[in-house]
Amino acid sequence: MISAAPDRRPRVRINPRIPAWSAALLFVAVWYLALRMGIELLLGARIWSEAFWRDLTAHLLIGGLLFGMALSLTRFCLASAAVFTALALANALKLSILGGPLMPDDFLAARNLPFLLEGWPLAGAALMVVLPTVLLWRMIAWRQPGTWVNLSAILLAGGLLSAFAEPANSALDARFGHSVWNQQANYASRGLPLHLLQESARALARREPAPTAAEVSPALDRLGAWAPRDLVEAGGYVRPGRNLHMIVLESFWDPMELHASQLSADPIDPAFRELWEAAGHSRALVPVFGGYTANSEQEALCGFPVERDNVFFESGLRRIVPFLPRHLAGAGYRSFASHPNWASFWNRVNAYRRIGFDTYWSDVDFALDDMNDQFLSDASLYRQVLERLGERFQGPTPVFNYVLTYFGYLPYPLNERRPPVVRATEGHETVEAYTNTVYYKSRELMDFLRELRQLDPDGVVVLFGDHLPALGGRFGGYRESGLLASEQTDFTDDMFRTLVATPIILIDGRQGVVPVGDLPLYRLPSLLLELLGDRRASIMALTAAQRHAPAIRPLPGMHFLSDGGTVTICREASVSWLDAIRVLQRDIFGGDQYAIDGLHTAPSFAEAVFESPPEPPQVRL
Repeated sequence: MISAAPDRRPRVRINPRIPAWSAALLFVAVWYLALRMGIELLLGARIWSEAFWRDLTAHLLIGGLLFGMALSLTRFCLASAAVFTALALANALKLSILGGPLMPDDFLAARNLPFLLEGWPLAGAALMVVLPTVLLWRMIAWRQPGTWVNLSAILLAGGLLSAFAEPANSALDARFGHSVWNQQANYASRGLPLHLLQESARALARREPAPTAAEVSPALDRLGAWAPRDLVEAGGYVRPGRNLHMIVLESFWDPMELHASQLSADPIDPAFRELWEAAGHSRALVPVFGGYTANSEQEALCGFPVERDNVFFESGLRRIVPFLPRHLAGAGYRSFASHPNWASFWNRVNAYRRIGFDTYWSDVDFALDDMNDQFLSDASLYRQVLERLGERFQGPTPVFNYVLTYFGYLPYPLNERRPPVVRATEGHETVEAYTNTVYYKSRELMDFLRELRQLDPDGVVVLFGDHLPALGGRFGGYRESGLLASEQTDFTDDMFRTLVATPIILIDGRQGVVPVGDLPLYRLPSLLLELLGDRRASIMALTAAQRHAPAIRPLPGMHFLSDGGTVTICREASVSWLDAIRVLQRDIFGGDQYAIDGLHTAPSFAEAVFESPPEPPQVRL
């Protein structure tokens, strides 16, 4: 029997990890494509065609890093699917509701979501955080050397990005482009991973040292303001005066501009219409759209503009500052802030303490007796504020009464005591819900205002909307009526003003309504001090130097000028003014405060700030 000769050809050994790597990367590509199509179809969050390959490549690189740390292919697929889905969905929801993509600051701000959401929205938000975290933790092979190599590489890359943020930011901008005002376009041209990397480099590059005295002095000169010594000598101590009431109205705006919704009736109380007409339909030019109320608060209380896409109360306000509440304390005022939300939302406990509020009443301080879903009605809030402060309005100590309403958030819920009254055309359900919210907000406001003016006829009252409401994805509601385009890239000049213009009414006691035209919100504090007859030195006067010129409204990456009739985008004549403002902001809010050093010798200011350590506002947590 003849036996076959042995096969001596060399055998090729296939690394068992190669099929697994191929399967892992194939899964990432397939999941990315399915997720991309689903997000575009359901929420309209699209990237441009030229960004497709770089976005896919970024997802594959992230997938490769994760698989290099994975215990198994199955666990990798579950974890990577959860991570990519959560990020894409969160980004698409923000684009749809607020018109902008995820930013690095949003990951810090996310801790506020439990205080804003409840029910299914809260459960969904929690799931988007908890599920990817748990699956990632269970995926990682902690005893595998490759895991620690990958983790070390990630940490090294993060450290290098932090250490060389400025050159990294410049290189990324040069390679992938950057629009300073259109973050929606930035995302669409990059894809989400690259967008977050590029904006993280930008955020790290923004870390600027506090300005020196030599830098602050020319900034003051450029504003045409006084030197610090002149600020001290410009005014003296004033006796306590009239009460001041500031009512900030959540998402308050005029829905009658939404012509395409064909509203069945005007939702705004006729008494409000009458006052607003007497005010010449004055508008506050606020710094935000659809959210970030705290930035509107910062401008109305501190008198300096917000122009970056983050929450100033959380990251920018780090020092004790002599703004409206603390300045009024130097004239004998007691200041009270009322907001029936979780006390620490948007870092308000620390922010209110730093700007000088004596007392802060939050949700635990109010009887939650008339709720629209999780939002206390304005009627109940106003009633309880008057019950606590009404007698003080006639007392010897003047009061700064600051009220921030909570009722008016998307999805604009109403309780059984507030049935829908106004109808909108089919397909405009969000507009209809918002319109009925305004119906009740305006009437509850006017009931409160009538009682307030009876109790305090000489008081100065100002009320305004904090921002426009969110009415659907890609500026839905506004888009159908031609007020806004679907993307900021296509905005006309007037659309930028529409984006941030809310009603404002200023009442000078018995003198009645004061027309203010188009008023950038940061100019409000100095205007209020004038009406109160407070001529003391004030750092808030620095931004009022341009009051009789066209209004300058800074926004993230851009600014416009408005004279009430026309809008001009980014005129060069105002750039030096903005540069000076930026220097003073860094100095006052987080630096050595050279701009207010001269005020140390003013008795009213010294007594309020420097002679004793500041006490926190009275707040129950």
